[in-house]
Amino acid sequence: MEQSEAHFIRLLDHQTFEFLSTHPLDPYECGCSMISCSFSDDNNFYYCVGTAYVLPEESEPTKGRILVFAVEDGRLQLIVEKETKGAVYSLNAFNGKLLAAINQKIQLYKWMTRDDGSHELQSECGHHGHILALYTQTRGDFIVVGDLMKSISLLVYKHEESAIEELARDYNANWMTAVEMIDDDIYVGAENSYNLFTVRKNSDAATDEERGRLEVVGEYHLGEFVNRFRHGSLVMRLPDSEMGQIPTVIFGTINGVIGIIASLPHDHYVFLEKLQATLVKFIKGVGSLSHEQWRSFHNDKKTSEARNFVDGDLIESFLDLNRGKMEEVAKVMAVPVEELSKRVEELTRLH
Repeated sequence: MEQSEAHFIRLLDHQTFEFLSTHPLDPYECGCSMISCSFSDDNNFYYCVGTAYVLPEESEPTKGRILVFAVEDGRLQLIVEKETKGAVYSLNAFNGKLLAAINQKIQLYKWMTRDDGSHELQSECGHHGHILALYTQTRGDFIVVGDLMKSISLLVYKHEESAIEELARDYNANWMTAVEMIDDDIYVGAENSYNLFTVRKNSDAATDEERGRLEVVGEYHLGEFVNRFRHGSLVMRLPDSEMGQIPTVIFGTINGVIGIIASLPHDHYVFLEKLQATLVKFIKGVGSLSHEQWRSFHNDKKTSEARNFVDGDLIESFLDLNRGKMEEVAKVMAVPVEELSKRVEELTRLH
């Protein structure tokens, strides 16, 4: 007897996690992405779900849907459905509109109200040129795309022309698993060899060729398959403390690991990099494996030393050393033990 899967959109109670409402998807249809958002000139709040029809005879989905739900009296109400020519891998709220990554294309939809008061999603513009656009993040008018094979690209939405254009891309081949915009100019990516890397937009470069290239500025082997980045913090941040001002991105992995990437001021980074290099001499890894080797960026194409990342776990292990070892480390660092402990403890408050 052939087994078939059934997929649903479910609304849960935020305290008891009981099912409040269920919307069944079609046969062979599964959910790929979901966001909550509102649209321009509409004060209501909606849940948008991107789906794909995964048919046994197709190697890649050729059909999907975008479903827009409102919640009325604790029930999911389907307001709009829009058919797509592929899987809706990612959805983002974008300038009061809806940005979707559908197979090879980035597509922007605007929210329209018909004469009878009903709504529809109307295609405004799009951008081709990807193998599979799996992940998107946005900031202002900028869009960062994580591709199945073509690493990270940076797009911009031009209001006057109602068009999306490519500004720059990373020309390395990276099989992406997640992307995030740390700020306007720095973007972080995770790829399928368990590495993290950061790229920078070259806005001030002299030539168009340089401006069209995202420069790789940081590389690091995490050893975990990251599938989600999110801006935020796991702890209450004290606004008056120095560490309270440091922006952080949370990441989640398929093994259930939750971690933090913190954007350190340059002087902090230089100090912690020196501390890391010192601690490596005093703390041996499991099986005496080399820390430098383990944290080196490594995939099928290349291996390169970690750069512009420091290992927070290693640095915090300073606090587990006995007093004698602490004093030896402090001597190399030319910093009193108490001050060194205080600085490392401040770092632990980020998580």
